[in-house]
Amino acid sequence: MKAYAAADTEPALILVVDDNPTNRYILSACLRRAGHVVLEAEDGTGALALLHTAEPLPEAAIVDVRLPDMTGFDVCERVKADPHTASVPVIHISASAISVTDRAQGLNRGADAYLTEPIAPDELLATVTATLRYARARRRAETLAERLGGLNRATLALYGAGDAAALARGTALGAAGIFGAAARVLLTAPQGGLVQAAGGAGQPVTVTEPPAAGVPALLQSHPLGADTGVRVHITPATDDTPALAVALARVKAGRAPLCIAVPDAGLTADDHELLTQLAHASALSLEALRSYSEEHTLALTLQRTFLPVSLPATDRAELAVRYLPASETTEIGGDFYEALTVRDGLIVAVGDVAGHSLDAAVVMGELRHALRAYALEGHAPHVIAGHLEHLLHTLNPNVCATLCIMLIESGDAVQIANAGHLPPVLRAPDGTTWFVREHGPMLGLGLPHPPARRVSTPPGTQIVMVTDGLLERRGTDIADSLAELRQAFAQAPADVEDVCDHLLARFPPDGNDDVALLAVRLRRSPPGSRP
Repeated sequence: MKAYAAADTEPALILVVDDNPTNRYILSACLRRAGHVVLEAEDGTGALALLHTAEPLPEAAIVDVRLPDMTGFDVCERVKADPHTASVPVIHISASAISVTDRAQGLNRGADAYLTEPIAPDELLATVTATLRYARARRRAETLAERLGGLNRATLALYGAGDAAALARGTALGAAGIFGAAARVLLTAPQGGLVQAAGGAGQPVTVTEPPAAGVPALLQSHPLGADTGVRVHITPATDDTPALAVALARVKAGRAPLCIAVPDAGLTADDHELLTQLAHASALSLEALRSYSEEHTLALTLQRTFLPVSLPATDRAELAVRYLPASETTEIGGDFYEALTVRDGLIVAVGDVAGHSLDAAVVMGELRHALRAYALEGHAPHVIAGHLEHLLHTLNPNVCATLCIMLIESGDAVQIANAGHLPPVLRAPDGTTWFVREHGPMLGLGLPHPPARRVSTPPGTQIVMVTDGLLERRGTDIADSLAELRQAFAQAPADVEDVCDHLLARFPPDGNDDVALLAVRLRRSPPGSRP
């Protein structure tokens, strides 16, 4: 309050409008002796012109009621009707229009005060001071309301930031919008590394990754130190930089702080509070990003433990696999693959549990381990599918999954049991490609599964099995994507590793779903194998 009281008594730029040179001189001299800066006009037209061109805008206008070109009442009405000048308080003065009716008309037509001449200097200065105090308080309230609206909009935007760069940019834009000056934001991303955003208030906001050595010394010397919370510190001006209001914030001990710096010119105690609130909201959003990143990393690590550590080395086929998790802003899914040597040959499988959550990943792990157990017991692919159907329907009745199981026999043939999954695509040694489209119901519906389809596959045949994350895109028919997959596979190299790279290049993942891709190239049957 003391700061505001001192500000309210500071000198102001005041416009004096009077056609009488003597009266104008007396008024101006009195105001100048009190420290005010005075602009003078001798009629209404000149006064309105000055108000439109003066920079800065006068904080008050003292207007004589009797002017040669228009009345002071008319001048006041025009001032109040113009959005550019509406906030300028008007004090009417008159030596002739002194009746109650005159004073009431002046106040009704927009004047903030009405004085009759002759005016005692003390009364004039007291009226000017009171008028300025009210006008400045009103401007502060209007500015605060506008900035509170900016803080609310900025906070909503911060809560929607998907990564550290977006958060830094949003914070810089929010600070610049609230305080009307370019801002600088510095934070440490959840994955490590500094992110800096600078600009706003008519300047483009640039986001960079400054080296650690570029962190200003003020961050190390800031009074927040290792504490949690928010603190605003004023750094003095130097030859190169103006005085800055620097807010540091952290909501969890041991975290790197978030920093917001804005020019301190003209900032009030209310502005410092707004800066505190913005820093707190940004720090909360950053902590949410960090927590999500940590949880996603933990879930992804758990998900990877459910997948095979390596592919089996076998003389029956060359194998290659690619597994790409969804982006950091997407929940983990239930995509999986399997490859293991069994008594009758080599089992390979690709599956997908419906949903995107840690629960889906856990169910995926249960299915994969059960698949391994049933396969090692020597069951045929469709029998494995039936056992998995019973297991899923019993233990997780509200969960469904798709699964394609293939047994690469010791002879030149494969058995394929497809439980509602995307069809595998095969490429013969002569380059001919086709889908094996026969399939049964997806797992989890409680329905029986048909026998496996046995397909003749001479040595050199290649097979690709994928999950829908590779092909499905919003607005694209899956049938068109499958046709494109078949075409891409027909043009793929012979090496299975190159096949995977080729298909991922043709179908770059969009980050919205996991991708599992298994490529197989059959070798010649080993000696003594079954024909």
